[in-house]
Amino acid sequence: MTSSSPSREDDFEILSRAVREAGDLAARYFKTSPKAFTKADGSQVSEADLAVDAALKLDLTTRRKEYGWLSEESPDDRSRLKYSRVWMIDPIDGTGAFLREIPEWTVSAALVEDGVPVLGVVYNPVKDEFFHAIRGAGAFLNDAPIHTTELATLEGARMIASGGLFRKKIWENPWPNVTAEWVNSVAYRLALVACGRGDATISLTPKAEWDLAAAAVIMEEAGGVTTDHLGNPHAYNRDDPKFPSLVASGAALHPALIERTSRVDV
Repeated sequence: MTSSSPSREDDFEILSRAVREAGDLAARYFKTSPKAFTKADGSQVSEADLAVDAALKLDLTTRRKEYGWLSEESPDDRSRLKYSRVWMIDPIDGTGAFLREIPEWTVSAALVEDGVPVLGVVYNPVKDEFFHAIRGAGAFLNDAPIHTTELATLEGARMIASGGLFRKKIWENPWPNVTAEWVNSVAYRLALVACGRGDATISLTPKAEWDLAAAAVIMEEAGGVTTDHLGNPHAYNRDDPKFPSLVASGAALHPALIERTSRVDV
């Protein structure tokens, strides 16, 4: 980083302000029956997603012309690959919850530097929950420090995940007694684990870089570990911005999770 490059703190000020404004914009659409469409991959997108995407892109790329851009709702022309710093955005993560008027959606935004998320913001405007982290400076919810739980055994673990996942026949051995709570937004699931409201989250379906980048740095700064189901760390700003899976928890619990998930073919 040269002396003329913006500091992470400067970038965070820009990002946090942009996300708060974007969250307020999204909230104005919430519970107003916004127009919705089905994308080619079968997922839903609403006019609110597109409005938030446009607002964030205009704000962030205008202020940082030398940074790349990757968003779920913007075409990916791979031009981001030539930049060392890239904004990674999910304008509304949890569109399904948003459209069903469930307040479990977030605006998720990160700055990735040389393949590593260094800034992350996950904002749930309806619940007034603003999670953020700057790499090396800790993780916070509404400016109060947060930390993952220190649970080390699976018995009694609180999973922020689909309950049906743990009853599938894919596992070599039955799971011990765990509870499961489903949350539509992937970023919000990770944020809830980061602040200790859950012990872990698991998904054996593909995730995109924009799903995970912001929450991953929040998780790691909160003392957690975020990998794929084999225990491999996620690398960002790659040609194909998809990951096979997600396993995230406090550091003490992660090995027990990987011991099970690494035996599954996904």
